[in-house]
Amino acid sequence: MISNTLPLGLVDNPRLDQWIAFDAPGRVGIKTGKVELGQGILTALVQIAADELDLAPERIALVSGQTNAGPREGFTAGSLSVEHSGGSIRLVAAEVRAMLIAAAAARLGCSVAELTIDDGAIIRHGLPTGLDYWQLAPGLDLQRKASGMVAVKPAHLRRVIGRNLPRIDLPGKIFGGAGAFIHDLRPEGLLHARVIRQPWPGAQLDDNSVADVADAQIIRRHNFLAAVASVEQMAVAAAEKIAAHSKWSGGTPLTDASTEPRWIVEQPSIDSSNSRGVRPEVSDPARRVKRSYAKPFIAHASIGPSCALACFDAAKLSVWTHSQGVFPLRDQLARALHIEVDAITVHHVQGAGCYGHNGADDAACDAAVIALSLPGKPIRVLWSREDELASAPFGTSMVVALEATLSPGGYPLDWTTEIWGGPHAQRPGAAGGVNLLAADALPNPPARPVPIEIPEAAGGSGARNAPLLYDVAHQTIINHIATDLLPRTSSMRGLGAFANVFAIESFVDELAAMAGVDPVRYRLAMTIDPRARAVMEQAVAMTPWDAAKAAGTGRGFACSRYKNRAGYLAVFVDVQVDEEVRLQRVWCAVDAGLVINPDGVRNQVEGGIIQAASWTLKEQVRFAEGRVATRTWDNYPILRFSEVPAIEIVLMDRPRDAPLGVGEVAQGPTAAAIANAVADALGLRIRDLPLTRDRIIAAVATEAS
Repeated sequence: MISNTLPLGLVDNPRLDQWIAFDAPGRVGIKTGKVELGQGILTALVQIAADELDLAPERIALVSGQTNAGPREGFTAGSLSVEHSGGSIRLVAAEVRAMLIAAAAARLGCSVAELTIDDGAIIRHGLPTGLDYWQLAPGLDLQRKASGMVAVKPAHLRRVIGRNLPRIDLPGKIFGGAGAFIHDLRPEGLLHARVIRQPWPGAQLDDNSVADVADAQIIRRHNFLAAVASVEQMAVAAAEKIAAHSKWSGGTPLTDASTEPRWIVEQPSIDSSNSRGVRPEVSDPARRVKRSYAKPFIAHASIGPSCALACFDAAKLSVWTHSQGVFPLRDQLARALHIEVDAITVHHVQGAGCYGHNGADDAACDAAVIALSLPGKPIRVLWSREDELASAPFGTSMVVALEATLSPGGYPLDWTTEIWGGPHAQRPGAAGGVNLLAADALPNPPARPVPIEIPEAAGGSGARNAPLLYDVAHQTIINHIATDLLPRTSSMRGLGAFANVFAIESFVDELAAMAGVDPVRYRLAMTIDPRARAVMEQAVAMTPWDAAKAAGTGRGFACSRYKNRAGYLAVFVDVQVDEEVRLQRVWCAVDAGLVINPDGVRNQVEGGIIQAASWTLKEQVRFAEGRVATRTWDNYPILRFSEVPAIEIVLMDRPRDAPLGVGEVAQGPTAAAIANAVADALGLRIRDLPLTRDRIIAAVATEAS
């Protein structure tokens, strides 16, 4: 199989030596700009390289997320790592393997067809030749551009891809390897720091209110304030004392009203609209149906708070971070701190979970600001739980209003999706701005990013998954992006797809009920895409869809193709509902195309289902007295281990197709399936998330009255 187009990673980093090296005997260095965020990507990339090079996976030495040694690949986001980085590594490995065989043939005076590879050794007619990769590699020109024209291995010759290779990142995390988590790094001479935050955006620090702390050093730059000590507990105690005495004025307190998601509809916005298809002539207004759905602000709520280390030594700044984008972060640190990009090196070290633009970049900027004030000293900034829940960017609240004009049989002919939400694409470097908390507190802060919508061709953001999976003659998408939004929002797992799929798949269930048609059959009747039909049919085959249900229980279904071009997922759920919802069982069919590591895909989908269930049933950021009020697990609850349902997943067998991203494929369909199951159990529809006890009680009381 020969690629017609180069993956984006290879377009941006075209030289072979940006991806591969033979620096150590018996090992092949593979470099990637993508990073491990708990999704198992490094293991998948090792499998891809090992297969194309005919090597044991243990021979692959992977370098990930280092600005001084690896390709610049932007952010690890959007379920694109296998497609972009994996696709690039696959083509590079295939081409270098072909170069090595050609070099061996030239040295042996034989044809390429006579040679094979066995774990890096050159074999001729089944016998060793005494040559291997490491003898031949010095004669290769790896500085040339990759052609992308060398055929990669066909499916029947793969030996590593498709296997459940054990995750290469887990042993250190489970058994406590040095540096497995960024939180564990302890360089000699380490100083600990805690930052005292502005209570709300733009707040100004009263110069006379900063407490004098004898056992910690105070770092102050305009409205940036931190306590530094040689012992972490001393830094924490000092920061608490300083925070208790510090006085702030001005700025823009957060409004309590923004707790409720429908507040977003009233905010100033940038508006856009597009249509597709041919609008049918329908004059009967009785055939138009409108519904509106909403989700609140949600937090990343990582179990491990954000952490970073930095050291400024000999005019060079080194930063260790669990950021999703080490190169964009390096660029933004240079802008915010007014130092040259070439003077900064950013190293990725794994954190404890990442679901989008969390606090990792902010913690890195915190550490860098302090390191510049204390040259030669390694600085460690660990956020508190309160920092993590209150200061990291949120996933924006959203309202999705849907309107459909129906055929006499009850199927949509014309469809309008209208979306309100804050910005989703506010990562450091987005739209030319800098989105780093510490930078905002410094004198003359750089401009913040301008709210933008990622184009649909690049996956979309607020309107992600707004285009229908189903065959409808005409549809219109109207998008309102709130400007000057407080609180700060940015990328959360799935971006707008979570709310859009929740709304669309809930509305489709409502339309099916109005038409008196089984909700799965209703969807199949509107679905042309054969792969979408296949995942729906597989999900039906897995579950007792038509079986009788006990009182107080419900079953729901939903389906989506993430970004309308990545993985497909169809899901059934069973719930029990009384005063609150208990998710009991989940059945899920996934089409991920070529699956590199089946266990890794299942883990990603399971994690997405569990997180989506937590968002759907529990999570909501609240505001009071100008600040974020949900700062602890007590007032920002997440799904507990005891509440995790039984989950059954079937992966469709498509080894000859291209890999499809699955990292965020489960979020929206899971939410919609739960909402549909709750409606099935209660006989009434709740359209605002989360589906909490209070919301259920209120809905039942309203229905009864």
